[in-house]
Amino acid sequence: MPGIRSSAPRPSNPAGKESSLTLDRGLALLQAVADADTEAPTISDLAMAIGASRAAVYRLLVPLQTRGLVRREGSRVRLGLGLLQLAAKVAPQLRVAALPALRELAEGVGATAHLTVADGDEAQAVAVVEPSWTAYHVAYRVGTRHALHKGAAGKAIGLRNEGPQWVTTVGELQPSAHGVAAPVRGVPGLRASVGVVTFEPLDPDLVGPRVVAAAAAIAMALR
Repeated sequence: MPGIRSSAPRPSNPAGKESSLTLDRGLALLQAVADADTEAPTISDLAMAIGASRAAVYRLLVPLQTRGLVRREGSRVRLGLGLLQLAAKVAPQLRVAALPALRELAEGVGATAHLTVADGDEAQAVAVVEPSWTAYHVAYRVGTRHALHKGAAGKAIGLRNEGPQWVTTVGELQPSAHGVAAPVRGVPGLRASVGVVTFEPLDPDLVGPRVVAAAAAIAMALR
């Protein structure tokens, strides 16, 4: 009747739920391929890993193969080169997310600020912001690499949650260069640090908390 609303429950969306489950299984399958440390897994290995039938694994592989995310070698499955194209998009997105916090850090401290990520046993700078008002500052190029065990940026990546919040170093990568860096925490899969570097001595009690705050702001922007 006019003016009367039905209180009957709305029908569910089984198609949407099924799509979500399919996506979840597809991602689980891709993760299972990536988790194989040595020999490429077989269809049977993958079926066991994700708790699905071999037929379901074959169906899930089709869109992943189409996008180049995996490749078949007989009954074995390996990661595809399409993942490299996706990975190439990561650094620019990290850079965009990090720039506001890095700019604030560089201007506030008067030192070159940087976001550094772990790449194997090396640390690589993916975003750098230089202060605009200082007479001189350290020139630090995007793409610069160094060992993870040297420099504040590399050492900070390895800090544990229960340990110190930041690292300070002097002259480890460049003579007379002072660095303070803190890890970026709470972003799954990302091993990174935020830091500053300058030729002037830094007061870690003042600069350390600012670096930690910048790292937290970048982590929030990436979530």
